[in-house]
Amino acid sequence: MIGTPDQDAFINKNKWAVVTTLRKGGAPSSSIIFYAREGDTLIFSTTESRFKAKSLRRDPRIAVCVLDEGAPYGYVTVEGTATIESDDIVPGHIAINKAMRGLAEFTPPEGFVERLRKEGRVIIRVTARRVSGVTNRG
Repeated sequence: MIGTPDQDAFINKNKWAVVTTLRKGGAPSSSIIFYAREGDTLIFSTTESRFKAKSLRRDPRIAVCVLDEGAPYGYVTVEGTATIESDDIVPGHIAINKAMRGLAEFTPPEGFVERLRKEGRVIIRVTARRVSGVTNRG
């Protein structure tokens, strides 16, 4: 479990989030991501060269604010630490594709692994330390 049962249900239902990492001087930097859940962690993909990966290598603190995709616009924020996985990233990318497409099964297309390598893809795994938010505004 990541948070409370209501928070977990909200996280499971939605797939878009805003991720916030920290700049060298401590200022926040945010961007929109698509995520998947694996057990008690959230995962998302980025490239090794993007700011998210660079900042998390320096400081693993992260906040992921999961967004409701429709009214009444609830949210759940997962604050925690991130680890960067660069080996054996195919299972994580398959999980993200399943979540993104809303499919129980996903067969990677031809050249999938090569594309991940060429793009310098990594998986960011977020472990929760604090969870907050409003899941039901109705």
